[in-house]
Amino acid sequence: MKELTTRGTKGLLPYLTAGLGGLETTERILQGLAEVGVTAVELGFPYSDPIADGPTIQSSFTRVLEKGIHVREILDMVARFRRNNQLPLLAMLSYSIVYRLGVDCFLQQAVDAGIDGLIIPDLSLEEAPQVARQVSEAGLVLPMLVSPASTPERRQKIAALSTGFVYYMSVTGITGERNQLPPELINNVRQLRQTTGRPVIVGFGISTAEHVRRVCSEADGAIIGSALVRRIMETQDAGGDTEAIVKAAAEAVSGWMVGLPA
Repeated sequence: MKELTTRGTKGLLPYLTAGLGGLETTERILQGLAEVGVTAVELGFPYSDPIADGPTIQSSFTRVLEKGIHVREILDMVARFRRNNQLPLLAMLSYSIVYRLGVDCFLQQAVDAGIDGLIIPDLSLEEAPQVARQVSEAGLVLPMLVSPASTPERRQKIAALSTGFVYYMSVTGITGERNQLPPELINNVRQLRQTTGRPVIVGFGISTAEHVRRVCSEADGAIIGSALVRRIMETQDAGGDTEAIVKAAAEAVSGWMVGLPA
C-alpha cells in the first residue's frame, strides 16, 4: 500500500468475496491476482445483512453462507496464502462481525492471519476514533469511506481518521456495475486529494478498463468488485472448475489493468 504514496504509482484493487467457489478456490484466485500484479485485494467477509452491497455481491454472500463458511475459516485461508505471498489484503466486513468477536480479539486474529487492514463500511463516525486507535495499535490500516453526499467538514473528519488511503465512493448507494460514472467524479476526487493530503482510491460502479483509466487520471487507484464477482459466478455456473475460475478472474483483472497509467 505504501507504493501509492511513496512512488506516486496508480493501483488496481480488486474485490473478492471470500469463500466464493470454496476457500481453496479463493486462495488460488488470490495467487492468480498476485501474479498479474494488482496493488492489493479487498477480501469480502460474507454477511447476512448487506450494508452497501448490490445484488451481485449479495448473491455471492448467499452462496458462501449457505456452505457454512465462517470467519475463522477465512482467516485460516489467509494464513495459508500468506506463507508464500505478500500481496496486501484488506478485510472488508461489517462492524457487526468485528464487534461480535470483540475488536481487540478480531484484530489479533487478523494480524496473526496476515491481514494488512480493514475496511468497515458501517463503522459510524462516532465510533470510528476508538476503533481507528485500536486498529493503528495493531499495526493495520483503516481506509474509511467518503460519500459524494458527505459535507466538506465530514470528509475532513473521515480523512483524518483514515490510514492507508481514503475510499471515495463514486456514487451514493450500493455497489454494482454501471455504464457511466458521474461527470463530477474527477473534480470531487481532485478536491478530496488536495484538501486532505491523503491518497484516494475510488470504488463503486467501476467495471471497465476505460473506467479505470478515467478514475486514475486523478485518483491513486481504482476498485473493481461486482464485475469480478460476476465473472467468477458465471464461470462457476457454467460448470467451470477451480482452474477455469482462476483463469477467468486473472484474465478479467489483467484486462482492467490496461486502464492504469503507465
